[in-house]
Amino acid sequence: MKHTYDVIVIGAGINGLTAAAYLAKAGRRVLVVERRDVLGGVAAPDRLTTGCQVSPCVHDVGWIPRQMVRELDLTRYGFQEMTDGWLVAAARREGGWLTLSDDVTRTAASLRTHSQADGAQWPRFVERMAQLAGFLEALYLLPPPRVSVQSMSDALRLLGLGRRLRGLGKQGMVDLLRTLPMPVAELVEDWFEDDALKGTLAATAVKGVLQGPRSPGTAFLLLHHHVGARAGMFHGRSRVRGGAGALVGGLTAAVTHHGGEILPAVAVAAIRVREERCRGVTLADGREIDARLVLSSADVRATFLHLIDPDHLDPAFVQAVRNIRYRGATAKVTLVLSALPLLRDFKGEGQSPDRLPNIVSIAPSIDTIERAYDDAKYGQVSQVPYLEVAFPPPGDSSNARHVMSVLVQYAPYHVRDWCWDAARRDALGELVVNRLAELFPHLTDVIVDRQVLTPRDLEATYALTEGSLSHGEMALDQILFMRPIPGWAEYRTPIEGLFLCGMGCHPGDGVAGGAGRLAAAAALKTP
Repeated sequence: MKHTYDVIVIGAGINGLTAAAYLAKAGRRVLVVERRDVLGGVAAPDRLTTGCQVSPCVHDVGWIPRQMVRELDLTRYGFQEMTDGWLVAAARREGGWLTLSDDVTRTAASLRTHSQADGAQWPRFVERMAQLAGFLEALYLLPPPRVSVQSMSDALRLLGLGRRLRGLGKQGMVDLLRTLPMPVAELVEDWFEDDALKGTLAATAVKGVLQGPRSPGTAFLLLHHHVGARAGMFHGRSRVRGGAGALVGGLTAAVTHHGGEILPAVAVAAIRVREERCRGVTLADGREIDARLVLSSADVRATFLHLIDPDHLDPAFVQAVRNIRYRGATAKVTLVLSALPLLRDFKGEGQSPDRLPNIVSIAPSIDTIERAYDDAKYGQVSQVPYLEVAFPPPGDSSNARHVMSVLVQYAPYHVRDWCWDAARRDALGELVVNRLAELFPHLTDVIVDRQVLTPRDLEATYALTEGSLSHGEMALDQILFMRPIPGWAEYRTPIEGLFLCGMGCHPGDGVAGGAGRLAAAAALKTP
């Protein structure tokens, strides 16, 4: 390892590795510093007590833009997107299952068994959501639009977005402007009548945020989570052969292939600033490494409140950073199984191991989710939480065991009159397993290992402030030119030579490498 580089990237998560790969490919001397001994950030694999290796934080890596795959030539490093069918089983309150897939015709036929009207509406709904999400997709591939035009590139960017907006047509533009601020409950109630269908669609919008389906602006989140998805996919997007770890491996290989270096198991203690310019970093072991540019993929609050002396920052800027909403509300439970469980009364795709649904959504109605949110609003774990269960597809793991990945909504970071401790963690695990056992007969007989990550665990292990899986809530006042804070949305910071490249920047979570790609482009424009 040298003592001087062109660029130091803090954090080897997907965005940090993406930024490093682009910069190294452009000929910059790059060093990535990662505090953990494994790479990948929230997508990093973890070895449980049984020896089973899983990525416990994520079961959906999000949208992987084809532009990034092509520009970094990720297929050269083994990246392979899976194109097989996608199936969601949605629990019904009265028992049984509603099945949704990326086959629009098949889904419509399934819906007609419960509601003729819903079956007729489904193709139109899917088409309209894809159209509106397509506009966001265009936004997410570009730097955030500026409120004021300061250059010809700004004008051309806005002109291009204007053309895309007009391309939606008059009704499409009206639908987009009407949809973005709506509660997701109102949106799906406008389209459908079946409770299970409305519940599972609404649940997609509230994952990872401390908001309920009747909260304003959650319809935007439904569109956000649909960006890059194939038709009808509302509970998952691209699947990578080998899982999240394979994407991390491909990005790591891209960095090193172009001459970049990666230093694991060493934390950055401070970002060195002199004369209002970034000069490099100081590591936790005392070593100082010089660099002309530093890109931080850590969340914004951690970067500015823990790594930089506040004397170098304007107090108003510091206060704006403190005001970013994080409010983690999601826990993750990973179950290692000796055999795949059966799903009670599920007949949609048979019961052979390769026919289990990819996702099981346990949100029987909008009211069920809203009541779960009511608990969280008052600082309590939802007693009847929304659960989303994912099964890694065949070939996703070299483990001999089977894995069940469970997202738990809501488990708030900020609690009232109690605190997260080992007993509370175990109680949450029992609550989740007991709920799952109602739908998966004999589940408890095949569990050989269990890991529970509360929002406090996510903060302690993965440096996620307040347990926020998105480095700050995705909300209408925290996106685009307001992400992370108004006036500083284009990856630059008040410290010359310091850039942000994590999920706390545009386009936020759910776009794998999106912020890293755009931040690298901004950094490459530095003289």
